[in-house]
Amino acid sequence: MKSIETKSKVLLRHHLKALRLPTVSAECEKVAAQCAADNVDHLGYLLSLLELELLDREKRSAERRMKAARFPTIKTLDTFDFVARPSVNKMLITELTRCEYIDKRENVLLIGNPGTGKSHLATALAAQACAKGYRVRFFRTTELVTTLIEARDERTLLRLKGQLAKLDLLVLDELGYVPASKVGAELLFDVISTAYERTSLIVTSNLPFESWTEVLGSERLTGATLDRLTHRCRIIETKGESYRLQDAKSRTARVTAPRGATGSNGTATMPVAGAQTTK
Repeated sequence: MKSIETKSKVLLRHHLKALRLPTVSAECEKVAAQCAADNVDHLGYLLSLLELELLDREKRSAERRMKAARFPTIKTLDTFDFVARPSVNKMLITELTRCEYIDKRENVLLIGNPGTGKSHLATALAAQACAKGYRVRFFRTTELVTTLIEARDERTLLRLKGQLAKLDLLVLDELGYVPASKVGAELLFDVISTAYERTSLIVTSNLPFESWTEVLGSERLTGATLDRLTHRCRIIETKGESYRLQDAKSRTARVTAPRGATGSNGTATMPVAGAQTTK
């Protein structure tokens, strides 16, 4: 009897492996014991197992999408300080986490000074899209331009463009930090133009729109790029002083403050400029 039971278990493991049901294989005996103790019938037992398999499969898929997105760091909205950035509409950001803008092929533009949370918000929104099943890829804009130029030189540009076209969301971070060459600007425009009304874009930039010519090189190309990006998009301004500058001021104050110039927690303090508010 025991040998028959052992043989059944071996066959069961084999079949579950062939069917690619690793969670069912790992949990079937434990769930069987629990269902027997709770007097759950066979259908209830099967339902419990399949629910575990689906949950674990969804988790693994989300992890693969996060890895494929290639975020430099993972950020969440839980760690974003909306109080320090009153110009950022928290209700709008919460709405964007539902990812309806991706279904509608809309864009999100985050404009503001360096260190004001643009990349944080872009990464958090893109990570939320990964969790909801969307295909995402994160690029620093200079990195994408370099990749495009290299692909053109190696005659793999069509393949790269095909990969980008399969995305649901493309993040272009830090547009404006380094001027693009004429070839780079044209290739970047081609990506944005191809994505128009097909793939949603999240773009962060430290430059106001009137200064984008400094990056893209020509007014004609800048106008065409903005025309496609700003049609059916959400524009979010992150006003205020850089988080990094505020942190540097705070650390400097703690080191240089005279004896007795301490805050309520006993550490030396100095005034730090507050965030600007929306007019």
